[in-house]
Amino acid sequence: MNELPVVLGAGALVLLASAFAVRFSIRLGVPSLLIYLGIGVLIGEAGLGVQFEDATLMQTLGIAALVMILVEGGLTTDWSAVRPGLWPSVVLSVVAVVITVVVTGAALHWLLDLDWRTALLWGAVLSSTDAAAVFSVLRSSGIGRRLSGVVELESGLNDAPSYIAVVLITTGVAVDWGLPLQLVYQLGVGAVIGLAVGFGGGVVLRRSALPATGLYPLATVAMCVLAYASAQLAEASGLLATFLAGLVLGNSRLPHHSNTLSFAEGLGWIAQIGVFVLLGLFASPDRLGHAIVPGLLAGLVALLIARPIAVALATTPFRVPWREQAFLSWAGLRGAVPIVLATIPLAAGYPGAPLLVDGVFVIVIAYTLLQTAFMTPLARVLGVASVSEPHQIDIDAAPLEELGAVLLQIRIPRRSRLHGVYLAELRLPRGANVSLVVRRGKAFTPEATTRLQEQDQLLIVTTETARDATERRLRAVGRAGPIARWMGESGD
Repeated sequence: MNELPVVLGAGALVLLASAFAVRFSIRLGVPSLLIYLGIGVLIGEAGLGVQFEDATLMQTLGIAALVMILVEGGLTTDWSAVRPGLWPSVVLSVVAVVITVVVTGAALHWLLDLDWRTALLWGAVLSSTDAAAVFSVLRSSGIGRRLSGVVELESGLNDAPSYIAVVLITTGVAVDWGLPLQLVYQLGVGAVIGLAVGFGGGVVLRRSALPATGLYPLATVAMCVLAYASAQLAEASGLLATFLAGLVLGNSRLPHHSNTLSFAEGLGWIAQIGVFVLLGLFASPDRLGHAIVPGLLAGLVALLIARPIAVALATTPFRVPWREQAFLSWAGLRGAVPIVLATIPLAAGYPGAPLLVDGVFVIVIAYTLLQTAFMTPLARVLGVASVSEPHQIDIDAAPLEELGAVLLQIRIPRRSRLHGVYLAELRLPRGANVSLVVRRGKAFTPEATTRLQEQDQLLIVTTETARDATERRLRAVGRAGPIARWMGESGD
């Protein structure tokens, strides 16, 4: 009991430092996860001297954190945004795992003379993209909703096959005719359980009259965690069940929906902070020297060889343009998930696991900096992003949820055909209205005769049913002007 105040106080200080670090990371253009890693290193043996070497505890906490990250990812994923790219996402989430395991494993076996099992284990750990990293970068980068939806949905779905691959390689399961059936069972039953809990939980929550508003977020998150536990007890994929349950519940018209999303977002932040601080605690700067070359090499193979091959194989049948394929190849961000996966062989006492964990530390630092720095510039060079892409913003002051409405924000970029267009010429669909214009730092309510200018910011209130049509109309006018329809421009 004498140690409890110290432990709670230290935890509170770490959380506060991590929370305020997000603001500084945005100003500096540095991903916040790197600051969390730095906090862990400062607390660890190289800084304050705190020792943390319990691999089993790290694995348990890591998987629990991954469940929370997937809960937040599922609840905050907009089904209308990811639905157009559903099948490319599903195929990519499986193909990318297989290709990354094989290609990365073969390269490391040949280049670093690792035994086949260890080399394939490296590939399996690196085969999953990180949902939290993808969501935080793409949702504010101006990427079109369809393309960002493919990356978001893939990052939520591919954790399950990656986890299965790591477990199978770690335990040394024999490859025979029964292995594909086992994989189909785990993914299929996990998906069924997740969807069943999601739809069933939605019905229960809509019909329940809980006595306090704060109980709805707790019940919703508990439903997602129940999906994980149920699937794991059925020896199926609990991670897939968690994400799908969250996806269904997040897109159901549940009571106090915005409060639930805020609560889940907070849990997601705590999970990310915890995972990266723990890795920083576990990692020893003295050990990282021997992991730099293997880590950089493995990340390079996964990023520049395995990922492009997987994207080409998975998306070409769906006629995805090469520009979008190039962006998808670069958008496979790694973050908390590879760290969690690396703890599985570590806790099992696998001989090469310490080097793998240190290598993942190097990969996360180096390639997170590299990929996030060039993500938005690359998207604009490829023509798949625009600063004028409308994006939803969340507010608590207006009863938008009760009205079935969303609030969109758009900035008119230079050389956009929206410049000079009268508000009446926008001809937004029924249910959408420009409620505010911000010009040179001053806001005013527009009229039909208001003429839009470059760098104007527009706030648009639209019903959920009119959202897609509103975004298409804004894109069309931005490309071809007020006579976009006559020019054959639909805004798709």
